[in-house]
Amino acid sequence: MKAIWNNTIIAESENTVVIENNHYFPPDAINTMYFTKSETHTHCPWKGEAFYYTIEVNGQTNKDAAWYYPKTSPAAKPIEGYVAFWKGVEVVA
Repeated sequence: MKAIWNNTIIAESENTVVIENNHYFPPDAINTMYFTKSETHTHCPWKGEAFYYTIEVNGQTNKDAAWYYPKTSPAAKPIEGYVAFWKGVEVVA
């Protein structure tokens, strides 16, 4: 799977985990040069507290376009630390 934004591959892995129709990429699959930690946090009742990244590619910024759960509830352990995308980031095979 590849995560693409602004015509750039920002993450790539053969080992994503799919939950609620989102592909979660292993932390080592993201190209960290495009990611900046955000101050945004949200809470999911069954996964836990989500943290966000802002993505910056070729001078364009996509605020909070990626999220991850650094510490999950026991039910969501398979995605702990993994990164998922939205806000126009295309995830393709």
